[in-house]
Amino acid sequence: MKTTIGEKCFVAVNTLFMLLLCFVTLYPFIYVFFASLSNPAALASHRGLLLLPLDLNMNAYKAVFDNPMITTGYRNTIFYVVCGTAINLLLTALGAYVLSRRNLYFKNMLMLLIVITMFFGGGLIPTYLLINKLGMLNSVWALLIPGAISTFNMIIMRTGFQAVPISLEESARMDGANDLVILFRIIIPLSMPVIAVMILWYAVGHWNSYFSALIYLRDRELFPLQLVLREILITNSTDSMMTDAGAQDRIAIAETIKYATIIVSTLPILLLYPFLQKYFVKGVLIGAIKE
Repeated sequence: MKTTIGEKCFVAVNTLFMLLLCFVTLYPFIYVFFASLSNPAALASHRGLLLLPLDLNMNAYKAVFDNPMITTGYRNTIFYVVCGTAINLLLTALGAYVLSRRNLYFKNMLMLLIVITMFFGGGLIPTYLLINKLGMLNSVWALLIPGAISTFNMIIMRTGFQAVPISLEESARMDGANDLVILFRIIIPLSMPVIAVMILWYAVGHWNSYFSALIYLRDRELFPLQLVLREILITNSTDSMMTDAGAQDRIAIAETIKYATIIVSTLPILLLYPFLQKYFVKGVLIGAIKE
């Protein structure tokens, strides 16, 4: 198909605009990455764009991994992500399966009560008092149980379960299958795109979460990585990570350590996206088309 000069100009301008938009979006992460690999003194005196590391230096990463709180935070965060996501998926799948049943009594009333929780909550102080009364304060359960189910995610998963043909469920029941068998051996295997999206959303939520840990945890051995990162970035708690630096060099070294900590805490969750990308588009479009 022959294109006109105007169409070619539009494509060229559109491509240039998208490339510029990609650069503006990615440059902050690129800057942080290159700054973490730069020499502190060279970085402190540098002005303008940073497109390459300045005098390649890995001391910031060495200081980060030598910090015992980073290692402890990593271990705790991985535990919270794995266990928390497993609990989220199990409870969300059970709730979504029940709500997706066509013969459920008081279905509309239940959905109304569930949707109300998306707009109204108990508040910070009542929730804190409840967590304290349940004996979960300063424990891992304070981070795993209160947010075990996301109403929005459960509604998305319910819509995905409703897309499974009812004939499959009827055939399974004729063969003697109960609801658990139907859920775990028929519904979930056929709903892997939405399951993958739920894994991504829940895992990212657990990985980035720090406020609940800030409120409910007192023992530093239970701190997640994001809370350790918050201390480093906000309270400037990098002195213990600089042993041989002089007083004049501490400010410059502290900046590179902060950049390295950001990369260390962000990179793992970014690496998760490529493995779930093929499911992500399918999952987010669940319910967009009705037949």
